[in-house]
Amino acid sequence: MPGCTAMGEYRAPKSRTALNDYWWFCLEHVRAYNAAWDFYKGMTPGQIEAQLRADTSWQRPTWPLGRLGAAVHDEDLLRDPLHVLAMGRGARRAEPETVPAELREPLATLGLGWPTTLEDVKSRYKALAKQHHPDANGGDKGAEERLKTINLAYAAIRARLVEPRLAATG
Repeated sequence: MPGCTAMGEYRAPKSRTALNDYWWFCLEHVRAYNAAWDFYKGMTPGQIEAQLRADTSWQRPTWPLGRLGAAVHDEDLLRDPLHVLAMGRGARRAEPETVPAELREPLATLGLGWPTTLEDVKSRYKALAKQHHPDANGGDKGAEERLKTINLAYAAIRARLVEPRLAATG
């Protein structure tokens, strides 16, 4: 400050657009500067609101909970025709010549191999239905379509696995 002989040991930002560029003041003058400085001076209410929202996340981009990870595990984006990734989940490799033709696509949809048990089908269906349910994906229409495909695959496999049981007991 003009006329001040005290040492400038305290910093204060020059402006809101240059928060890392400082004026250096003595203690008395930094207190006066800070008391008169208004970060939001000249901003509209909308700009103030936007600044406050950005400050709540430290100026970093954010996403609704569950949205960021959903894109990583989207089965439409991840193609695994050989079911290599499904092998780690306990699924068995399907052998095309032994898999009934009408079950090849439904088994691939659920990520299961042949032969399979009704218990395996049910547990895999429950996991996929929970993952792709529209309520768990913010009402996403794509998730709804994936769930419909999963439901059709489950019904087809279940019908094939339950039929032999009914014939044996009937």
